[in-house]
Amino acid sequence: MPFEQRVSLITLGVQDLNTSATFYEALGWRRVDSPDGVIAFDLIAQTLGLYPASGLEDELGLERGTLTGHGASSLGYNVREKADVAQLLALVEPAGGTILKPAGDVFWGGHHGYFSDPDGHIWEVAHNPFSPLREDGAFRWNGY
Repeated sequence: MPFEQRVSLITLGVQDLNTSATFYEALGWRRVDSPDGVIAFDLIAQTLGLYPASGLEDELGLERGTLTGHGASSLGYNVREKADVAQLLALVEPAGGTILKPAGDVFWGGHHGYFSDPDGHIWEVAHNPFSPLREDGAFRWNGY
């Protein structure tokens, strides 16, 4: 039996839990604390978890400092309207993040921008007119 395609939990190793939690709260996300030291943000059909990078390094048996900096990845956040890209990006710097690329049109017909959170995790904020969000906010490549 094949497994279902899904990402249920995205865990970001962060240097300072409170700084990172405050950043995501400033974007309008609601925080859920857990007794195991994870700060979670329930998303539509997924959860984003913040966990101390040192704890992840210990758990994986890695040397301290291994999980700092950027990986070759980005997290995507799709919005309903083109104007929503700039509106969300406007919340980033006051919350402690960094704009990496301002909102702008993309060659394939969409509109996007990039930011990094206080720990350097890279996020793309995008409006994709070819993949409209479902009414409940769920995303599917090329729409439903």
